[in-house]
Amino acid sequence: MNLRSVLLIVVLLLIGAFAALNWSVLLAPTDLSLGIAVVKAPLGLILLGLMVLLAVAFLIYIVVLQAGMMAESRRVAKELKAQRELADKAEASRFEELRALHAADVDRLMSRLEQLDRELRSAIDANANGIHAALGEIDDRLQRNGAGASAA
Repeated sequence: MNLRSVLLIVVLLLIGAFAALNWSVLLAPTDLSLGIAVVKAPLGLILLGLMVLLAVAFLIYIVVLQAGMMAESRRVAKELKAQRELADKAEASRFEELRALHAADVDRLMSRLEQLDRELRSAIDANANGIHAALGEIDDRLQRNGAGASAA
């Protein structure tokens, strides 16, 4: 129990004790003017009844206010949930776009890598052909020099 509840219970108990201790005075009849007539009734009991009615009215007001707040809280929670779902969908959409962009980048890099691989292989083949031609020329010179040296 919080402090307000304890304080409310203490006040209600004090009012009840006061009414119980002064019950005979509360029931004493008194002349009351209603504006158009005068009646004999217990003023204390009428005031106590009015106080009880006022307390009941405040309790009803509090219950209605709490119900309204709970309904508003539920409405806000639903809106928050809808906004969260919308944000999640947007985030998923961004992830899909990022995934597609990444796949396109990877494809572009792979095609560039394949092109560079082809160019490198072409350059290696050209250098190999050049080396084979140079080696063939050297071999021909050696054979000519070797044949010329053996003929002399």
